[in-house]
Amino acid sequence: MLHRPLNAPTSVGVGVSHVRGAREAVAELVGQIDLREVCLALVLVPEGFNLTALAQELNRQMPGLPVFGCTTAGQITPRGYETEALQILTFPKRHFRCASMLINPLKPLSIKKIAADARRHAAQFQRTAGWNRLALIFADGLSKQEDMLVAALEQGLGEMPVFGGSAGNGLNFRETFVLHGGRFHTNAALLLFLETDLEFTGLGFDHFLPTDKQMVVTHAIPEERLVLEINGAPAAVEYARLVGVPVDMLSPQVFAENPVLVRNHHNYHVRAIHTASDSHALSFLSAIDDGLILTLGRGKEILRTLEAGLDVRGPAGTPPDFILGFDCVLRKLEVEQKQLSGAVSEIFRDHRVLGFNTYGEQHCGVHVNQTFVGVAFFEPRKRDLH
Repeated sequence: MLHRPLNAPTSVGVGVSHVRGAREAVAELVGQIDLREVCLALVLVPEGFNLTALAQELNRQMPGLPVFGCTTAGQITPRGYETEALQILTFPKRHFRCASMLINPLKPLSIKKIAADARRHAAQFQRTAGWNRLALIFADGLSKQEDMLVAALEQGLGEMPVFGGSAGNGLNFRETFVLHGGRFHTNAALLLFLETDLEFTGLGFDHFLPTDKQMVVTHAIPEERLVLEINGAPAAVEYARLVGVPVDMLSPQVFAENPVLVRNHHNYHVRAIHTASDSHALSFLSAIDDGLILTLGRGKEILRTLEAGLDVRGPAGTPPDFILGFDCVLRKLEVEQKQLSGAVSEIFRDHRVLGFNTYGEQHCGVHVNQTFVGVAFFEPRKRDLH
């Protein structure tokens, strides 16, 4: 008999393993969930797993079950932040229905084709009266295609809200994968259509304010998300000057604490830097172009903004049963740098957040960085049967 911990969600199942062998790890996951009740499973994979062996064991030990997922840059488990946990989330048939679409190859990308394919799949996904619809997108986090991908989905799916995170590879930034059809795919994206009788609301927040330090991209290679010059100077040199650190001291931690922001109407979105090259170019995790005005950001109190951002209520005034979270790995890096991992994990536990650390987040038709994006699921609204 499966025992549900206190404060555990009732509308999603969770299994976690810290074993590195695929057979033993999947067996441990299967022992924590009830396969008879599952509509779909989402597997979140830590860096360093043998993906071929893992896919084989998932197929063998969970036969006939729709299993999806991706590689990650960290996991959010019932314990909070983790880095080496293989996690499975199972969505029960009594609350969920699903359909899937693999976008492969992701690069080169055709906005017109993806929009048409997504529209067709959504139309073929049979409706259940009174149920709610949303889509989840999991994309290769190194494809540099997420900006156009999200624009294509916005065009194709119209009113259906889309939330998601880019697959990760720890802090290695080498190769990322999504799981679909019993295999792991790179240069691909996984689109899941969900229908649920649960109420839900989308979340999206960061903890940065704009400063008065601005810079202009004066030489970029947009298709590579590479900035060669800022304000007419070598990009990394100028960024380091504005931040106030020597150029040879630039690191993921410096980038995490000193992000650059792009203004979109009245909102600022983070355009995260992930590396500086020996030639002093800056590589970004989001779209970049010549003439773009960047504003240096400064952090607000991360714990307070996290608490406030997760403090949501459903139609009946109740807290979420669980929150599916897509949290940028650069946020996790900053949290670790400030020795706040324990406090953040406690907040995640209190708010029943489950998910993973990403290389980028998708929300409201925009690809962003250094942001927490999530979907808060609430108990079904009581419907009048008369």
